[in-house]
Amino acid sequence: MKNAQARTTYLKDYQPPAFTIESTDLNFDLFEDHARVVAKLSFKRNSQVDSPASDTLVLHGSHLVLEELLLEGNALTPQNYLLDDETLSLPALSELLGKPADQFELTCVTRIEPQNNTALEGLYKSKKMFCTQCEAEGFRRITYYLDRPDVMSKFTTTIIADKQKYPVLLSNGNPIASGTVENDDARHWVTWEDPFKKPSYLFALVAGDLVSMDDSFTTSSGRDIKLQIFVEAKDLDKIDHAMTSLKNAMRWDEEVYGREYDLDIFMIVAVDDFNMGAMENKGLNIFNTSCVLANPMTTTDAAFQRVEAVVAHEYFHNWSGNRVTCRDWFQLSLKEGFTVFRDSEFSADMGSRTVKRVEDVAFLKTVQFAEDAGPMAHSVRPDSYMEISNFYTVTIYEKGAEVVRMISLLLGEELFRQGTDLYFERHDGQAVTTEDFVIAMEDASGIDLGQFRRWYTQAGTPVLDIAGNYDQEQQQFRLRVKQHCPATPGQTSKQAFHIPLRLGLLGEDGQELNLQLQGEAASTQTDRVIAVTQDEEEFVFVGVSAKPVPSLLRSFSAPVRLNYEYSKEELVFLMVNDSDGFNRWNASQQLAIKVLNALLENRQAGRSFEQDPLLLSAFEGVLDAALNDASLDKAMLAHLLSLPTESFLIEQSAEADVEGIHEVREFVANSLANALEEKFSQLYTSNQSDGEFSVSAEHIARRSLKNSALSYLMRTGKEQWLQACVDQYQAASNMTDQFSALRCVAHSATAAGKRAGNEALALFYEQWQHEALVVDQWFSTQAANPNPDTLEQVKSLMEHEAFSLKNPNKVRSLIGVFCGQNHINFHRLDGSGYEFLADQVIALDKLNPQIAARLITPLTRWKKYDSRRQALMQAQLQRIKSTPDLSKDSFEVVEKSTVQLPG
Repeated sequence: MKNAQARTTYLKDYQPPAFTIESTDLNFDLFEDHARVVAKLSFKRNSQVDSPASDTLVLHGSHLVLEELLLEGNALTPQNYLLDDETLSLPALSELLGKPADQFELTCVTRIEPQNNTALEGLYKSKKMFCTQCEAEGFRRITYYLDRPDVMSKFTTTIIADKQKYPVLLSNGNPIASGTVENDDARHWVTWEDPFKKPSYLFALVAGDLVSMDDSFTTSSGRDIKLQIFVEAKDLDKIDHAMTSLKNAMRWDEEVYGREYDLDIFMIVAVDDFNMGAMENKGLNIFNTSCVLANPMTTTDAAFQRVEAVVAHEYFHNWSGNRVTCRDWFQLSLKEGFTVFRDSEFSADMGSRTVKRVEDVAFLKTVQFAEDAGPMAHSVRPDSYMEISNFYTVTIYEKGAEVVRMISLLLGEELFRQGTDLYFERHDGQAVTTEDFVIAMEDASGIDLGQFRRWYTQAGTPVLDIAGNYDQEQQQFRLRVKQHCPATPGQTSKQAFHIPLRLGLLGEDGQELNLQLQGEAASTQTDRVIAVTQDEEEFVFVGVSAKPVPSLLRSFSAPVRLNYEYSKEELVFLMVNDSDGFNRWNASQQLAIKVLNALLENRQAGRSFEQDPLLLSAFEGVLDAALNDASLDKAMLAHLLSLPTESFLIEQSAEADVEGIHEVREFVANSLANALEEKFSQLYTSNQSDGEFSVSAEHIARRSLKNSALSYLMRTGKEQWLQACVDQYQAASNMTDQFSALRCVAHSATAAGKRAGNEALALFYEQWQHEALVVDQWFSTQAANPNPDTLEQVKSLMEHEAFSLKNPNKVRSLIGVFCGQNHINFHRLDGSGYEFLADQVIALDKLNPQIAARLITPLTRWKKYDSRRQALMQAQLQRIKSTPDLSKDSFEVVEKSTVQLPG
């Protein structure tokens, strides 16, 4: 176990670099069995450092063979420097230079083996293509360097490779020269120059046999930008949507944020083997194929929407991440939280704002709230880490975006825009902190965000306990609000947060009431934000003529857990009358949760199950609206017809009853399907479409509603719906319909359904075996199957010709889906699911530590389960922890997750 390497880095220990790198000149000579990298680095003493001048230069480096080292053109011997597995140190620089070490050039010649780099960090090969991934600390696997985000340098890059195998050679910036290698006509070279300073994590290189779709975009100032998306030739028909999304994002960023693109060319490259979704390297974005390729025949609607969002996200990073970057990795949410907020707003503008908010919050409450409640809980700006790759988390990204959203809510649209303008103007070309971002918001708006800063420093999910009391005589409605935040690792007590609570009050007739707080002048506001800043406080609304129903936390105005004792009748009332679309959906979810929890109590008491008439009536009302009012948002209706997922129900449980949650949710879904079969049938029929395929919001919504109806109809177990499902599968003209039908039939519990499912799965693979991303869906469908033999099936699929433990997409689609989403099978009482996951983590850790560490997450949630399961999960965490030579990525996760259980 690499305990010695698993040391902790602390924010409090941050020191600016003693030296900066003014220019970086890189030369890559690429071969099949190695690459030779020559890095000429121009160093300058950092004038911003007040401490005594350092005479030692320490560079980061890992998995490198140092062939030559030259200082000011003079070769150094091993006696002149110190070399270990992680650093290259040059002590006594002034003595080596014969002058003060204020400015000097160092040349490093390194040899690396990209073809053997299964960690997919630094320079590696994906199939037959060379590519890079340098965030967060991958550049040190290319050459020795000050591999930290606050060292920004101008890069010039020359790439040399075989002309036939690698006709396309790409790097950051603009191409300035190219040619054939002298005395070797089989090899060619291209030189790229990036005029903007950037940290090493934004460096990118691609060499491969690729084709491109070319387009252009004219900026608001009249500049023509060349746009190129590079793919393998077989995928050229799958990038129209990405190109359209890119141009939409460029226009949106100009209109909403005033941000114009700065280089002459913007490029995207699609890569099969990639640890993340995509990477915003300056001018040369590298994308996981799953986030850029989209074609109606091979891509679901959800994947189309993901492509749009990720393309926008990476493009938006050009300003919120590249032009203004992070001082250190503790500030990661400075770029990621802000940019997730930006891409979320973009997606909301491109489609349905309410539906986008519903989807974002459902993910946040299921995944991020679980992270906040676990051993890996950390603040949006963490205080420490062992391995920075472990902090590319939903807390940094999604919760970080919620923090920015709250700032925009507190400031309002106009002042928030002034704040972002000031932030970009003040810090362009700099590496800064979250504090710098908040200060810009304060300076632009005049609003004090002092207490609000606790969102950046305190971990955990705050809890709002709210009680309402109506006084008929005084015509007052009182809201008593209490806030607290549970203890998290390293933070046992929390100070009160500044929580923006957006709300409304609904009268008996469903109309919104005017909101006048005691002591205020009369107001016609029916929707407002109140600031919750104390542990306990009271808000008194006056002029309320009848007992209202409060609509609380509208649009999910803060990432908190809300407790308010709504009756089931009040929740139905909000579903029907609330003007806030998000809260209508949330009311439907809370109603379902009340029903499901009551059934869980019946199960534990040995009582029989009965369908709840209010829930049935609410669903029937949604179906009637969907069938009779064409003006309603069909995507929203599909969400209203969706029960809370098992993942969410487990997350909100104090102690999750895995079998009980699965059983009662199945009972409710099946009961709804049988009771409302005729209406679901009408909904399925009325949303059929023979028209041309479109990814417009309207068409996506129609397919969503249709396939939601089909999934319920399949629950009846009737032959006619099984046949309808098979018919849809066979006749489908797009992947959304085909995959929805496949999933329904493959997960059928009837004997006939299982036979049809096996046949469909075999046909699906035969049809799509040459489309890697479609095969990923084939794997995930089988991994998510609730039938009891799924673990054995997953183990069998790991031996399938299409599966590779070296490909992150395959790992996520099979192992990740089974362990993270198939709760009834992963949490089997014999512990076999836990043992299976530990086996895969241990095997994968030797290949790709970053992906291995992320796979451990389901085991880190051990506190949610009964004592028997806790012991079984802890045993596997301990087993992983005791593995020899465990990476620091995995070690950090298991170290923070393992405890000694009593008994």
